Amino acid sequence: MTSPLLDTLGVSVPSTVPTHWYNLAADLPSPCPPALHPGTREPLTPDDLAPLFPMALILQEVSTERWIEIPEQVREIYALWRPSPLIRARRLERALGTPARIYYKYEGVSPVGSHKPNTAVAQAYYNAAEGITKLTTETGAGQWGASLAMACSLLGLTCEVWQVRASFDSKPYRRMQMETYGSICHPSPSDLTHAGRAMLAADPETTGSLGMAISEAVEAAATDPDAHYALGSVLNHVLLHQSVIGQEALAQLDAIEESADVVFACAGGGSNLGGLSFPFLGRNLREGTSTRVVACEPAACPSLTQGEYRYDFGDVAGLTPLLKMHTLGADFVPPPIHAGGLRYHGMAPMVSHAVELGLIDAIAVDQDTAFAAGILFARAEGIIPAPESTHAVAGAIAHARAATEAETIVIGLSGNGVLDLPAYHDYVWGPSGLSTTEARAPEGTRASACAISGC
Repeated sequence: MTSPLLDTLGVSVPSTVPTHWYNLAADLPSPCPPALHPGTREPLTPDDLAPLFPMALILQEVSTERWIEIPEQVREIYALWRPSPLIRARRLERALGTPARIYYKYEGVSPVGSHKPNTAVAQAYYNAAEGITKLTTETGAGQWGASLAMACSLLGLTCEVWQVRASFDSKPYRRMQMETYGSICHPSPSDLTHAGRAMLAADPETTGSLGMAISEAVEAAATDPDAHYALGSVLNHVLLHQSVIGQEALAQLDAIEESADVVFACAGGGSNLGGLSFPFLGRNLREGTSTRVVACEPAACPSLTQGEYRYDFGDVAGLTPLLKMHTLGADFVPPPIHAGGLRYHGMAPMVSHAVELGLIDAIAVDQDTAFAAGILFARAEGIIPAPESTHAVAGAIAHARAATEAETIVIGLSGNGVLDLPAYHDYVWGPSGLSTTEARAPEGTRASACAISGC
């Protein structure tokens, strides 16, 4: 499970798949507020979660142990793409004319092109070990749905996915990806669940939301004795599994005697942000290092920068536990922005708690700025970032342009945008597909990108 990576001089540096997941709860100066039962409003017990999750994941959800061993079978599957590369963005540095050193941790090398399989494989493994034969879930852009579909295929489970309708309609290739792995994908809201029918009755033309899709997936699991529910973000055990990202990044930087001054990651539900940043925060808390972490969320769904920090449901129908988090309200329906994976009304409780403690900063990035950054990155580095990842790229570019000294910046490039090219096309040419003086034809795109880069 060793993979050669390149340091800043192009020298091969060995790196291995982590043997344990890292749990930030062990190092936080104060504990994260507990999840509450939706009926009693009392702290949840393991038995309360048993109808939806295997006991191993429930115990991880409430664990305060710093290290949790990764099962060997999970590590073997991880080794299909892990460790992921940490790459020096020299061409981007030159394009920006910055004295900063920029690195990006690239999760787009996974089979589905994003960071989501890190937890999908783990969740499928523990469910299969408990005898569950089917998993239900929701998905926005489709990265999580495709990841769970892949994991279920590898571990012998079936998978049923409810995808936010805005993304279901605009991203058919994600649905095709899920179906190729043997899964079923429905647009949400649908007429297949009580929750979905109620949502459609209230607004037949709704574009959907992750909160709506969660309600449908939870209902489907709760009414099927052979099924469990799997969540792609928000919960503690999900962020735990994603910690392989940050652990690898720390080891890769250590191997070339570098340390990160600032880390930028996109933020929707919190899985990519937590996975990359929590190991850095843990080192800050244990060893006194001072890496700054910046959460880059969409201006169209700004839970951290404009939401309230309070208890709220994770779904629209109120079927999930109450979580203490930054939230725009469970009934908030964001506009159908292209970064469908960030269209969630709330933020992971542990990320929200870290923000409240002053351990994480947050900024909101508008869609045009994000896409301009993504195009600039693609033309400099060759990789087309996922629309979600472009928010982190935009935050890092703005910071690098303002840098006056040789600080080290790390970007979480959570996935590639190969299956999101229609969104890039709409940005460059306009939704009509016809170049106009108002649309962003190539020269207009260059102007937009240069507004960020200063080229």
